Amino acid sequence: MGELNASPFGSLPVPDTCPDDLALLIYTSGSTGRPKGVMLDHANLAAMAASIGEATKLGPDDSCLLVLPLFHVNAILVSCLAPMMAGAQVTILPRFGPDTFLAAVSKYRATYFSAVPAIYARLAELPAEQLGDTSSVRFAVCGAAPVSKELLCRSGSRFGFPIIEGYGLTEGTCASTINPLGGERKPGTVGVALPGQRVATMRPDGSLAAAGEPGEVVIKGPNVMRGYLGLPEATAEAVRGEGEVGGGWLHTGDVGVLDDDGYLTIVDRIKDMIIRGGENIYPKEIESVLARHDAVLRAAVIGVPHEIYGEVPVAYVATYPGASVTVDDLQALCRANLTKIKIPTAIHIVAELPRNAVGKIDKPALRASSR
Repeated sequence: MGELNASPFGSLPVPDTCPDDLALLIYTSGSTGRPKGVMLDHANLAAMAASIGEATKLGPDDSCLLVLPLFHVNAILVSCLAPMMAGAQVTILPRFGPDTFLAAVSKYRATYFSAVPAIYARLAELPAEQLGDTSSVRFAVCGAAPVSKELLCRSGSRFGFPIIEGYGLTEGTCASTINPLGGERKPGTVGVALPGQRVATMRPDGSLAAAGEPGEVVIKGPNVMRGYLGLPEATAEAVRGEGEVGGGWLHTGDVGVLDDDGYLTIVDRIKDMIIRGGENIYPKEIESVLARHDAVLRAAVIGVPHEIYGEVPVAYVATYPGASVTVDDLQALCRANLTKIKIPTAIHIVAELPRNAVGKIDKPALRASSR
């Protein structure tokens, strides 16, 4: 077998593609139903890469360390296409390990990386002597799944670089909001709309909600998908126009609140909402309270059937290695911070919470195990 060419020669043909040609078919994680094939065209990808590059000021001096699986749109766009379009370096790791990852950060002088909350949780478990040299990193991105404010603050102070939380969907070509890198960052929020996009909250009647008013998060921009493969009815349900302000909004299925400055706080998934005796309970509120305990690494709350109330909240908690907490401790924390109907009827302390392929807590699996 001959040697590979080490220097370029000849010229590449002009790409025979159009902006509206299909570029990627990415399947949703299936965390709230059967996975659907999201069709993204070249225009979607170009808009998203440019939006990420502008928001994070990517340039030729940057070096991205890619550790997320390449079947995920976050890895493809935030960690691969966006830096490549900015002329930056991309280093792909074969797998994630807390100690080997930090060694790679030092070796390749990474200036940024994007990861899911589960990775930051693993890094937060490391003893101080294993942190290594992370002085090259100017920021890190946390996305793909909800993260507690406590874990973000703990990770940021430990490593000495800002961890900016973002929010988005595969249907929106990955990201739609991010906490500003050069502006005010509000922990507990997922930031403001990325350049070129509009993010709003919507009432059930299709009108836009006011600042401070909960509503379904909706997104508009050149990043919105072409549709679901072979599912025209699901596409029409997700991207609607008639009867809504301006039309063409991508409906996310998430409940959120925008403040006066345009910072978005995710309340919860609409489908995860628990209805207890006619009262709406959002699991994320309970999970956020449980995460305040220093021993709690991850928390998940689901609704389980109840013969009188219909549903009641039940919590599952995983702790940091070596940390100790009792159910009574956690119940006391909930009683001090939640109204009576929101206090979990049971709290289970487990070794680990089930996660799907992209690192999200697998609530369908928890619901199945609780039956």
